[in-house]
Amino acid sequence: MPRHGTHSYLMIDSIPKLEKFAGRLEKQKIIGVDLEADSMYHFKEKVCMIQIATQHTTAVIDPLQIKNLSVLKPVFRCADIQKIFHGADYDVRSLYRDFRISVNNLFDTELACRFLGYRESGLEAVLKKRFKVHLNKKYQRKDWSKRPLPKEMIAYAAKDVHYLVPLAKGLHQELKHKSRLSWVEEECTYLSKVRAANTDSGPLFPGFKGAGKLGPRGLAVLEELLQLRKQIAQQQDRPLFRIIGNKSILALAEMRPQSISKLQKTEVLGAKQIDRYGKAVIAAVKKALQIPAKNLPKYPRKSAPHVPAIVAKRVKELRNWRDHLANHLEIDPTIICTKALISAIAVQRPLTASRLLKMKELKNWQATEFGSDIIKILKTVG
Repeated sequence: MPRHGTHSYLMIDSIPKLEKFAGRLEKQKIIGVDLEADSMYHFKEKVCMIQIATQHTTAVIDPLQIKNLSVLKPVFRCADIQKIFHGADYDVRSLYRDFRISVNNLFDTELACRFLGYRESGLEAVLKKRFKVHLNKKYQRKDWSKRPLPKEMIAYAAKDVHYLVPLAKGLHQELKHKSRLSWVEEECTYLSKVRAANTDSGPLFPGFKGAGKLGPRGLAVLEELLQLRKQIAQQQDRPLFRIIGNKSILALAEMRPQSISKLQKTEVLGAKQIDRYGKAVIAAVKKALQIPAKNLPKYPRKSAPHVPAIVAKRVKELRNWRDHLANHLEIDPTIICTKALISAIAVQRPLTASRLLKMKELKNWQATEFGSDIIKILKTVG
C-alpha cells in the first residue's frame, strides 16, 4: 500500500477494487471527499481523480481508468453516511455532471468555517490552524489528466482529503457550542442540490465580464470573437484562456482591427497568436461590422426599480441591525442577510412569522433565529 508521509492510501484503478472499497464505504457513518480536475488544460473539464477518506483508510480513485463509477452512487445517495467536502459547490456540480452522482447528507467544512467566523476558510489555512499541517499546493495547478501520474502527485491528492473527517468532527462541536449547527446543515442541504449550468445554447456575451460597457456594434464584434475562440478551443481541446485571454478579447471588440497590420499595431495579441488566429480574428471582426444595425445585439440591462422612501428606510434599518448582529456574532454580515435578501424583506414587509416563513428568499434558520428581530424592525419603521 503506497504511503504519503505517515499515512498509507489505496490506489483504486479497476472495477473489482472499486467494488470492494464501495462495500467498505457502505458501512461507514462519515467519509471525506475531494476531487482533482483538468480545467486548466482542456476545453471540456472532467474529474480526473476522486479521493475518499474514512476514519481509517484513504483511497485515491482513478475515473480515467475506471469508466463506470455507478457502484459509488448508493454511497453518495445514502442519507446515513455523511459526506464531508471543503468548498463543495464545484465538487457537487462536477460529480453530477460527469457521473450523475448526487450527494445526500453533505457537510461543507469551508462553509462551517465561515459560519464560525474564521478569517481564512481555505483548506490550507484551516489545516494549518487546527492541525499544524502544511499542505504543499505545488501540484494544485498540474494536469491531472496525464497518465501515468507521478507518485508524489497522487500522494498530494491523498493527503488533501485525509484530514476532512477529523476537521468536520471538530467543526461540528464548535457549531453546536455556538448553536449554529442547524444553520450550516440547512445551507448544506441547499448546496447538495446545485448543478452545472448548461452553457451550450444562447449568446456568449451576456456572461462576459466587461460586455456591459460596449455598445451594440461592440457587442456584435465581441460575440463573434467569443464564438471563434470557443470553436478553436473545442477543436484544439484547450481551455478558452489558453487561446485568447478575456482582456485581449475585450480590447479587440473595442478596437475592431480589419487587417493583419492593424491587428499587429494594437499589440493586443502576441506574434504566435496572430500567426495562428489572426486571419480568423479579422474575418470575425468584419463579419460583425456587416451586421445591419437593426439586428445588433443589446446588453440585457435591468432597469433599477423605483424605491419608495419607506422601503429605503426599512433597508437602512435592517442593514444596521444585521451589521450590529454580525459584529456581535463575529461573522460576515452577508451570512446573516445578503443585500438582495434585505431588499426583498423591505419590499415584502412580512409582519408575522408565518408570512416570513413563506418568503422563498429566506432560509428556515434565518426566519427561526432572526424572525422576531426582523418583524420588530418592520413594525417600528412602518
